[in-house]
Amino acid sequence: MVQAVAGPVFNEAHGEGPGRTGPVQGEAERQVPQPGFSLEAFLSYGFRPFFLLSCLFAAISMFAWMAWIGLHAAGGAVRTMTIAMAPHQWHAHEMLFGYALGVIAGFFLTAVPSWTGSKPVSGRVLAALVLVWLAGRLAFWFSAHIPPMAVAVVDLAFVPMLLVLVLRALLNNWSKRNFVFLPILAAIFIANLLTHLEFTELWPGLMNMGNRLGLDAVIVLIVVLGGRVVPAFTTNALRKAGEEAFPVSRRPVEIASVGLVALLALVEIVQPLGPVAGGIALLAALANGVRFCGWRGHKTLGSPILWIIHLAYIWLVAGLAFKGAAHFQMLSEATALHVLTVGAIGSMTLGIMTRAGLGHTGRALRVSAPVVGAYLLVSLSAAVRVAVPPLMPQFYNEGMLVAGVAWMVAFAIVSIVYWPILTQPRQRAG
Repeated sequence: MVQAVAGPVFNEAHGEGPGRTGPVQGEAERQVPQPGFSLEAFLSYGFRPFFLLSCLFAAISMFAWMAWIGLHAAGGAVRTMTIAMAPHQWHAHEMLFGYALGVIAGFFLTAVPSWTGSKPVSGRVLAALVLVWLAGRLAFWFSAHIPPMAVAVVDLAFVPMLLVLVLRALLNNWSKRNFVFLPILAAIFIANLLTHLEFTELWPGLMNMGNRLGLDAVIVLIVVLGGRVVPAFTTNALRKAGEEAFPVSRRPVEIASVGLVALLALVEIVQPLGPVAGGIALLAALANGVRFCGWRGHKTLGSPILWIIHLAYIWLVAGLAFKGAAHFQMLSEATALHVLTVGAIGSMTLGIMTRAGLGHTGRALRVSAPVVGAYLLVSLSAAVRVAVPPLMPQFYNEGMLVAGVAWMVAFAIVSIVYWPILTQPRQRAG
C-alpha cells in the first residue's frame, strides 16, 4: 500500500506562473476589485480562452442539437442545412472533438508549464491556437457551404499545433511519466482523421471507428489524469483539515486501471462489439472501482469542488461497466456511451475547469452555489439521458429535452459565473 503523493498537478497555489503566491482561504473578501475585460489577461494563459469558449460552445451546440430534435418531434423539417453531415454525426463529432478537445487543450496549456517550469503559451501564439480551434467549429457548422477537404484541413490542424507546443515544453524538463500524454493526443488526432476520411468520402465506413477511438482516448486520458489529480487534490484538502488518513495508491491496481482501459481502446478498433471487448471493459470497471475506493471520496462531501471529480470518476466506472454490458448486448451502446460522455467527461471537465479557473486566478478554492447547481445538472442530464430511453421509451423526446436543457443550463451558468474570472486580471490581495 502506497500513500498517494499530492504533486504539483496544476501548481495552482502559485497562480499564473512559478513563484507567485495566491490568496489563502479566507482572503477573498479582502481582495481589491479588478477592472473589466482585459485581452492581455485573457490571452495570458491557455485555460482562460479555452475553458470559457469550451463552456460557451457546450451550451450553444447543445441548443442547436435540441432545436433539431424538437423540430422533428413537432413534425417539422429544415429546408436548408448549414452542415453537410447528418445532425447526429455533427453532434457526436463536436461534443468530442470540439468541446472535450478544447478543454483538454486548456488543461495541457495550464498543467504542462507547472510540470516543467516553462513559460506558458500566451499572447499571439495562444490567440492563433484559439482561432484555429474556433475555425474548426465554424467549418463544421457551415460545412454544407465549404469543400469537405477544406473542412478537414482546418479542423485537423488544431491537434498538431497543440502537440508541438506541449512537446516543446516537455522537452525543456524531461520526465518520462509525462510523455504518456503524447500518444493519447496522437490517438485523438488519428480518431478525428478517421471521421474526416468518411466525411470527405475518401474512405467510407470509418466514422464510427473514429468516434469510438476518440472517446476511448479521452477516457484513457481521464484515467491517467484521474490517478494524479483526484488523490492529489483530496490529500491536500484532508491534510489542511487535519485528517491523518489520506488516499492510497496500490501499484498493481494503478497498472490494471490504466492498462485495461488502454487495452480496451485497442481491442475496440478490431472488434467494435463482442465478448472479448466486453470482458475487458468489465475488468476495467472493476479495477477502476477498486482504485476509486482508495481515494476516500466520502471525506469530500462537504467540498463541492472536490466531490465533483470523485463523482466524475464514479460515472467513469459506471460507464465502463455499462460498456461491458453493451458488448454482451445487455443494453444499447448509445446508453453506455452517454454514461461516459455526459456523466464522466462532462463532470470531470467541469470539475477541472472550475477548480483551475479559481486557483490560477488567485481565488480561494470555493465554488459558488450556482456552480454547485451546474455540477448537479450535468449528472441529472446524464441520468435522464441514460434512464429514459430503456425505461420510459414513450417519453423519449421529453427525456432528451430535459437532459439537453440540464446540460445547456449547467454550462450557461459556468460561462456566466466564470466570464469575469477568466477575462479579468488575476486577483491580488488588497
